[in-house]
Amino acid sequence: MMELFDQPIDPHRNWLPYDGTVHYHGKVLSSEQADFYLNRLLASIEWRNDEAIIFGRKIITKRKVAWYGDRPYEYTYSNTTKHALPWTEELVTLKQLAEKESGETYNSCLLNLYHDGKEGMAWHSDGETDLKKNGAIASLSFGAERKFAFKHKQTGEKVTLRLEHGSMLVMKDTTQTYWLHRLPPTTKISHPRVNLTFRTILEPIVA
Repeated sequence: MMELFDQPIDPHRNWLPYDGTVHYHGKVLSSEQADFYLNRLLASIEWRNDEAIIFGRKIITKRKVAWYGDRPYEYTYSNTTKHALPWTEELVTLKQLAEKESGETYNSCLLNLYHDGKEGMAWHSDGETDLKKNGAIASLSFGAERKFAFKHKQTGEKVTLRLEHGSMLVMKDTTQTYWLHRLPPTTKISHPRVNLTFRTILEPIVA
């Protein structure tokens, strides 16, 4: 397993050894800016407990989510469908930052609120048909510094990063096809983390 801790950050370096592209930009906001947005996001976002239907059973997670976008896009994952809310002022500003830093454009954002380290995310890939295939996903992190892991679907090779408060990670190209990712739970962290994943939902084709 490769661990990418305490190394000089090059935003143009691909941290995956093959079959995908992941760029870690490190901190793209000052500590003061990151603190401001963490507090605003905790207070202003319409957080809801996430729902998933697994083997026919409805599961309610402790982790909370929210879904925002240019339009009331539908987004389906874990057999449930969400409709995007209109952007808040803070989300528009952060979307513009993510677009400037990554050189990509986005039309929606899925947000996650992890109340403490005991809440995480299991291995998965963001390969839903609603999403632009091989499109970029820009992930902004606020709050608790957490480990974030990738695992190749065939070889099992793993890559682990530590996502800092106010940092940005970009996944693109064939990353979702060949790699899984997760946020491992930990009992060592007692404060919250908010994660914003800016994405591109496919626009319906109008005849």
